[in-house]
Amino acid sequence: MGARRDFAGKVVVITGAAGGLGRALAGRWAAAGSRLALVDQDAGGVVSLAAELRRQEVDCLGLGCDITDPDQVHAAMGQVTSRWGGVDLLINNAGITQRSAFAATGAAVFRRVMEVNFFGSLYCTQAALESLVQRRGVIVVISSVAGFAPLLGRSGYCASKHALHGLFDSLRAELAGSGVDVCLVCPSFVDTGIAHRALDGDGSLTEHPQSTTGPVASPREAAERIFAAATRRRRLLVMGWVGKTTHLLTKLWPALYQRLMVRSLAGELQR
Repeated sequence: MGARRDFAGKVVVITGAAGGLGRALAGRWAAAGSRLALVDQDAGGVVSLAAELRRQEVDCLGLGCDITDPDQVHAAMGQVTSRWGGVDLLINNAGITQRSAFAATGAAVFRRVMEVNFFGSLYCTQAALESLVQRRGVIVVISSVAGFAPLLGRSGYCASKHALHGLFDSLRAELAGSGVDVCLVCPSFVDTGIAHRALDGDGSLTEHPQSTTGPVASPREAAERIFAAATRRRRLLVMGWVGKTTHLLTKLWPALYQRLMVRSLAGELQR
């Protein structure tokens, strides 16, 4: 695995930085002495967070950016490079979710989820890749248990997260020997508020309730685990006993996992 990484003085780009997990990630890397480029479609939120961190003497830049627009992404990465010379760590954290039956979900919803979760991460990584290779950096991708396991009522979300694994596992292979680490992070449930902004089948915010299994991690707890994984150069981080059990079941007893999962989540699709 090589020596542990030290992020003091390193340039860290975090997408979705104005959200719950993004803010916690920013706080954790700020504590490590990193220079932070915080990216979010919520320009006001991310600029405010950057100002808050600068008051704590963190070298920080807040950038409003729609990561589904490659031109905006390249412009944002250009600002980071102009200020600090390059990128040492890219955390692809921005994402949205969907909760509705496949048969009741329009193609536009699938497309929107894929645009943010998959293509947003792709665009950011493409824009930062040359710098990451030059600086032997790190790519962290916030995936989900949905990245390796099916989940009832989340076919669009699962498709986007499965696609991330295909993309970044393949990219890791292409980058072998370059010094760049790629870490896929798979939380189960984190208290970030994303569940309350899930898209329904028609693109509106869903009224379907969300079920949870096991403990719900705080953003700070999740950020600490992610920081440790990046420091230790982990390839995959599956968080929590629910995530680890799901990972095992989907590999060894997929039919059993499906029965248990459907039993747990069936009520979500009933209004």
